Amino acid sequence: MTKSMTGFGQASHDDAQGQIHVEIKSLNSKFLDLNLRLPKAFSDKELEVRNLISEKLERGKVSVSIEYQRHADGAIKQTYNQALFTAYYAELKKLADTVVAPYENLFELALNSPDVIESSLTEEVSDEEWAKIKVCLNDAITQCNTYRVDEGSVLEKMLIGCCKTIEVGLEEVKILDPKRIDRVRERLKSNITSFFGEEGFDLNRLEQEIIFYIEKLDINEEKVRLKSNLDYFLQALREPQSNGKKLGFIAQEIGREINTIGSKANDAEVQKHVVVMKEELEKIKEQLNNVL
Repeated sequence: MTKSMTGFGQASHDDAQGQIHVEIKSLNSKFLDLNLRLPKAFSDKELEVRNLISEKLERGKVSVSIEYQRHADGAIKQTYNQALFTAYYAELKKLADTVVAPYENLFELALNSPDVIESSLTEEVSDEEWAKIKVCLNDAITQCNTYRVDEGSVLEKMLIGCCKTIEVGLEEVKILDPKRIDRVRERLKSNITSFFGEEGFDLNRLEQEIIFYIEKLDINEEKVRLKSNLDYFLQALREPQSNGKKLGFIAQEIGREINTIGSKANDAEVQKHVVVMKEELEKIKEQLNNVL
């Protein structure tokens, strides 16, 4: 199964306690490049979120946004230490009397003195809240994975089509190869004969040189290896897991065999099919950049 690294998923939840929204976007990358945006209250959960994303999404440039808004419950979120406020106010009045200063700002000064205002609002996230957020996060990851699988099926069809085109080119090369060898043999014999004349060279020696030269131009091994690598590529596409890196290595081997066939064949007709095979291989490499 082929998976794309491009994906998108989102999930929301709204109840009496609060509103949750999770959004995940992913693009292609050689490694996991995770950009995480969390509310301040979830700072202690960052490692857990990162581990979950790396386990489920594996690789890619992934952006995760988690938003959580608590609903107002009507409760007073701020209280005051009355005894401490009274003590501050009395002390400030004494100081004002000492320097014969007015009392206008004493109330505000005492109210803003240390520890007078006590907040009952907590930034900590309860286990219940975190459980709801994890459900949304997992739902968004599932959606993102589904998107990746759908995109991957399209990529897989394109990759199979490119492989089939390369196989067609290889079959054409197989048909042309015997005629190419005959042309090479005749060209060598004609060139040597025209250079030395009908006499003046050893026929046995000439035959040995021609055999040696033709062996250097032999592409039978490359044809076999290219077919084997194409079959291996298609087999890797059918495996249960996505094999982007593995497919990339196989594509390198396919390219090596195509290039060798082109350089050793030394034939214009064969070279036409080599160019087509190279073009299809470039399409494969381009698409593999986005395969997980």
